[in-house]
Amino acid sequence: MNIHSFLADDDQQSNQYKYVLNTTNKLQEQRKNDRSESTFEDSYLRSFALKLAQQGDFTEASALLTQLICRHPHNAVDYNNRGLIYFQSGERQKALDDYNAALKLNPYLASAYNNRANYYAARGELAVALADYDRAIDLKPHYLRAWINRGITWRDLGQYEVAIENFELALLFGQLEGHIWAERGRTYHLWGDWNCAIADYRRALTKLPSLDNNKDITSCRLRLQLENRLDELLSQSAS
Repeated sequence: MNIHSFLADDDQQSNQYKYVLNTTNKLQEQRKNDRSESTFEDSYLRSFALKLAQQGDFTEASALLTQLICRHPHNAVDYNNRGLIYFQSGERQKALDDYNAALKLNPYLASAYNNRANYYAARGELAVALADYDRAIDLKPHYLRAWINRGITWRDLGQYEVAIENFELALLFGQLEGHIWAERGRTYHLWGDWNCAIADYRRALTKLPSLDNNKDITSCRLRLQLENRLDELLSQSAS
């Protein structure tokens, strides 16, 4: 969607042909300035909303995205982002509504399928979640988070071998290795292969940032979780 089409509409609807010809350059310059200012402001609102969400201020973050949606009601990404914030704040139905709205506007938005799959997985509707993860990966084969999430979902279904296959394929992308090894280690742990679990937990810890001066809450939480699981396995193996 061209979010600045109102400028073109004004030109098309003008009956003062000579006036338009005489002022074309001025109008084009004004369009450029308006477009730059509007794009900058929208980008700022989106980034600020993300920052607020990361700080836990979900109410203000969703309000900013609502403002953007009012400006650009056909922007699927804004619906998807607001849905993610609703999901993080526990407003699950609102999240689902926004994911569906995003996909109605753009049925090829892979991240919306991934986020909606997370919603279904949280509700225990794992088969439905897998269908959305599959769709996300079909649309975007290098979508790493969908690969990881799909592996976790297969693990939750008790399909450990399939889960391991997902994590091993995800490792080929060379990103988020600490998180992938952590999830593969957890799968081996639940599967009863403690040696592989211990090895993966240790690999994951070498990739995750240390707790000192680390502001990444997710990585800090995962590191503490891994350390506890590793200590548990090592103590059980020694007994």
